[in-house]
Amino acid sequence: MKLSSRLDLFAEPETLKMAKLGRELRSQGIDVIDLSLGEPDFDTPEHIKESLKKAVDDNYSHYTPVAGYPDLREAVCTKLRRDNGLEYKQENILVSTGAKQSLANVVMAVVDKGDDVVIPTPYWVTYSEIVKLAEGNVVLIRTSIENKYKLTAAELEAAITPKTKLFIFSSPCNPSGSVYSKAELSALAEVFSKHPQVFIISDEIYEYINFVGKHESIAQFEELKNRVIIINGLSKGYAMTGYRLGYIAADPAVVKACEKLQGQYTSGANAVTQRGAITALTGDLKPSMEMNVEFTRRRARMLELLEGIPAVAIAEPDGAFYVFPVVKAYFGKKFGDEVMKDADDLCMYLLNTAHVSTVTGRAFGEPDCIRISFANSMNKIEEAMSRITKAMANLS
Repeated sequence: MKLSSRLDLFAEPETLKMAKLGRELRSQGIDVIDLSLGEPDFDTPEHIKESLKKAVDDNYSHYTPVAGYPDLREAVCTKLRRDNGLEYKQENILVSTGAKQSLANVVMAVVDKGDDVVIPTPYWVTYSEIVKLAEGNVVLIRTSIENKYKLTAAELEAAITPKTKLFIFSSPCNPSGSVYSKAELSALAEVFSKHPQVFIISDEIYEYINFVGKHESIAQFEELKNRVIIINGLSKGYAMTGYRLGYIAADPAVVKACEKLQGQYTSGANAVTQRGAITALTGDLKPSMEMNVEFTRRRARMLELLEGIPAVAIAEPDGAFYVFPVVKAYFGKKFGDEVMKDADDLCMYLLNTAHVSTVTGRAFGEPDCIRISFANSMNKIEEAMSRITKAMANLS
């Protein structure tokens, strides 16, 4: 049997791979602490769970509209108006089975074979692989730790060519935790205004996990609004990872194109989840804000614990729930006969020796780093970092 050559275009997500390896060790009775997955360790807020239960009792068990229930799309508009000062109508909104599907829909709808897609590093692992699946060309822009891994207007200008079709970024950023200010986004917007052929995907899934103030969206700049595609969802801000619901806000032409694709792949998203999403998007944000307070506390402790590991550099994250330290000082060091050639080796060493799962920075376009999540309890974080510190000290 010969499978499709399409499978050779892209790689398995390293985040999921490390989580799988951790589960395999755990099944053998080994106490593995997972600092690899980007999943809040909180339960879904009670008021949302109640609406989900009610949806079951109210028999929301039938096929849903491909684009989402009209009142859910209106709820997305309400949220964007309330939280972001952005005016959208139902025709601008498409609901999908998770923000990952939202991203895939947009890339498939926008990118043709041979189109250039510009992505600043570090970036979420799936961006580049979906572009490859769409047969686009991935164009990476290396950012610097000195600028907290944020792209400058000059770097963006230098990367855009007549072949550039799409730009993808996130703020807050997974994995670096970088958060763009309004002034920084304004500088990027000035560049984009010179290149009207370029679509912009703004991944705002970590919007509520922000340690420096108000979230800013590049969609606020009116001259770009019809080219910006906002991607957001329920997973991070509402602790609803398993419910699988994401959405886009975009020009109606983009929405219709994505709806056409989604109609063949999955049709409409889960009916019960959609009803709960209305409550999440329009209801009390207090549980989300409480999660952010706890993530702020964990970030402080994680940064304090990282200080105990020599020769590690880090840009303090302003959002999301990861640290992304530079660990290249440990490349070439050994544990017995095992050589740490790169971040991949270091992550496997930490998994097999310290029994802590992390993710190689190579998967995010920054091979000198590793990603460590603090979406775990404080006790687990402290134990995991104690193990990592000892394991790193054993390298020579």
